[in-house]
Amino acid sequence: MAAKKTTVSNAKTFDAEAFKRSVVYNVKTLYRKTLEEATSQQKYQAVAYAVKDLVIDDWMKTQEAIAKDDPKIVYYMSMEFLMGRALGNIMINMKSYEGAAKALEELGVDIDMIEDEEPDAALGNGGLGRLAACFLDSLATLGYGAYGCGIRYKYGMFKQKIENGYQVEVPDNWLKDGNPFELRRPEYAKEVKFGGYTTIRTDENGRQHFYQEGYQSVLAVPYDLPIVGYGNSIVNTLRIWDAQPMECFQLDSFDKGDYQKAVEQENLARNIVEVLYPNDNHYAGKELRLKQQYFFISASVQSALEKYMKNHDDIRKFYEKATFQLNDTHPTVAVAELMRILMDEYGLEWDEAWEVTTKTCAYTNHTIMAEALEKWPIELFSRLLPRIYQIIEEINRRFLLEIEKYYPGNQEKIKKMAIIYDGQVKMANLAIAAGYSVNGVARLHTEILKKQELRDFYEMMPNKFNNKTNGITQRRFLLHGNPLLAAWVTDKVGDQWITDLPAIDKLALYADDPKAQHEFLNIKYQNKLRLAEYIREHNGIEVDPRSIFDVQVKRLHEYKRQLLNILHVIYLYNKIKDNPAIDIYPRTFIFGAKAAAGYRNAKLTIKLINAVADVVNNDPDVNGRIKVVFIENYRVSNAELIFAAADVSEQISTASKEASGTGNMKFMLNGALTLGTMDGANVEIVEEVGEENAFIFGLSSDEVISYENYGGYNPQDIFNNDADIRRVLMQLINGTFAPGDTELFRDLYNSLLNAISTSTADRYFILKDFRSYAEAQQAVEDAYRDENRWAKSAILNVAKVGKFSSDRTIQEYVDDIWKLDKIVLK
Repeated sequence: MAAKKTTVSNAKTFDAEAFKRSVVYNVKTLYRKTLEEATSQQKYQAVAYAVKDLVIDDWMKTQEAIAKDDPKIVYYMSMEFLMGRALGNIMINMKSYEGAAKALEELGVDIDMIEDEEPDAALGNGGLGRLAACFLDSLATLGYGAYGCGIRYKYGMFKQKIENGYQVEVPDNWLKDGNPFELRRPEYAKEVKFGGYTTIRTDENGRQHFYQEGYQSVLAVPYDLPIVGYGNSIVNTLRIWDAQPMECFQLDSFDKGDYQKAVEQENLARNIVEVLYPNDNHYAGKELRLKQQYFFISASVQSALEKYMKNHDDIRKFYEKATFQLNDTHPTVAVAELMRILMDEYGLEWDEAWEVTTKTCAYTNHTIMAEALEKWPIELFSRLLPRIYQIIEEINRRFLLEIEKYYPGNQEKIKKMAIIYDGQVKMANLAIAAGYSVNGVARLHTEILKKQELRDFYEMMPNKFNNKTNGITQRRFLLHGNPLLAAWVTDKVGDQWITDLPAIDKLALYADDPKAQHEFLNIKYQNKLRLAEYIREHNGIEVDPRSIFDVQVKRLHEYKRQLLNILHVIYLYNKIKDNPAIDIYPRTFIFGAKAAAGYRNAKLTIKLINAVADVVNNDPDVNGRIKVVFIENYRVSNAELIFAAADVSEQISTASKEASGTGNMKFMLNGALTLGTMDGANVEIVEEVGEENAFIFGLSSDEVISYENYGGYNPQDIFNNDADIRRVLMQLINGTFAPGDTELFRDLYNSLLNAISTSTADRYFILKDFRSYAEAQQAVEDAYRDENRWAKSAILNVAKVGKFSSDRTIQEYVDDIWKLDKIVLK
């Protein structure tokens, strides 16, 4: 289904005949079949193994260069890596895509069919994981040594099904046919211990030694995946850990009738790696999440130290050759685990270990939402990780002495900054206390952290804080995802943009050119046809590719305000019902989002979107002027189709709540215009492209923060005084979109109006921003009617996207934080 991709000339000569032989050979040896007899999945596997064979030599040479030259490398530690499909991306970065496509065509195999057989790797969920994937791509492309460190989830978060409008979570069994790109590395397996208790023994010199006893343990077995740099033969590694029992099936217990004990070890291991973000609305879920975090961190830290000691003899200088980047609070336990290993296994004194740790660990904060900063109950944490908890207690004791030194007798500071307080272990506080760098991910986000959420830390240690505005890889989201536009851009300005995105700025010269505008709009139309076919095939809905494709695709959370979007659709629907002859430019509202399994209001919002779609899409009065589509199981592979086809990029989070956003950048790269609040990276996007080429609405972040701190907003006032908004809200509870069940959407209605107090009703200011949003939507329609104006703005969005490459972000991390050395291949 994908269009033909165009790449620049090959980095190395692609041997088409050898590649064809390899594919045919793989089909024969893997499946005892000829190519003609093989299934589509078998053909994909054969092609993937052939591509992997091309990668392996470069992968080995990269590792040899790292071993020989000993550059400083980064361990990027993250609970998720939303990689997407690997095959096409690897071929593009090897500059062999075109040659492989032609070779496969000669074998009678369609490369698009092959790519569609690959499941998305279920290793991540949202922007956090996709950012990690983009960063790995950029690190390899820029020539820096890196390991991604994560978990090999068996089923990911979940595969989303929509049944009767509701989200249903089913296992995402992405590994059922195996993963041809991974390498199992049992020789590097590590033991990870949980529970038990700590004993102390004193040696003849009076030094105390700590031992964990009575524990359960699992074996962490690494699987390595290649991360291929663009055109430079550098191949880094994503190392994901699988959990296996230390002992296999216990036959003696089984024979005695103790069937539970016989499989106890296997169950412990299996549970750790089954799903990403297990529901933590209950104690068992919280325990499992903490186990997952410690599991992959302990294995990764053990592995990093072992790798270092192969070529060095002084563990005290570890930080000179390695750095740990903690991607949000999930990996923060690395601080205490590094301390544990340095003291308990390498014999360092506390101060020595602390110096290494505080020069090794750096922390990225991804959220302004206080409730998203992880906190663990002391009882759970100390029981599951007894030695780690001891170490954190001591870190906290020493940190409180520092706070006391800066702010004598200030209990309020201690309350806000202590690592252990009020029965909880606060992981963000641990990361800040121990990290040598603390960064936000957009300029506005970082300023809010410094002035609001982390103000006390910033005042005490300002030198740690810095901003690194997020970025995306243009190789995945333009070169691979939108080949028609990529070829057009290259034709106009050359191919330098592939590794130097600011070079795309030269495209601005064509923004007023009628011929270029026509070409651009035709490419957009072809991409809209492609997405329309996907929607027809997967949703059974016919959409008009000449309508405005208005798109909001992202993780579903109340602050991201998908609810505002669908309430506006209801408002437009009411306008049509009131005046069926009204002139409204046809609009297709496209949603895609997963809601966390335990997040009731988010899941109810999905149901509402689908309920509104059922009514609007089937009402003859609407006559196709509005269509609503919810794309099931939003993921990287269908995101590429969506970004390429979008006209409008909905970035409508409550100002001050979105740390950065990267979907906004992907839409911009593909020529969609931003409709959004001045939140996250939207602020910087508007600076680059100009406010005249975006549609900005709503409260500012300062206004939101002021309302939150000082009050003054009551949504009931809007409900009482605005008849249109009142009508929309009443339709949530009068059966318009839930015939026979007027209570179905009551919780959404209550979240806007009837919370416990007015300070928590409509906490994300949906009603407050509604009129401003509706005006911005009208401005979108007016602008779209002027084809030349729209084309100019869209081209300028592409031209001004240069700042938002993850290559720029990574180079800033390297220059300002990590201080890495480049890999030099001989």
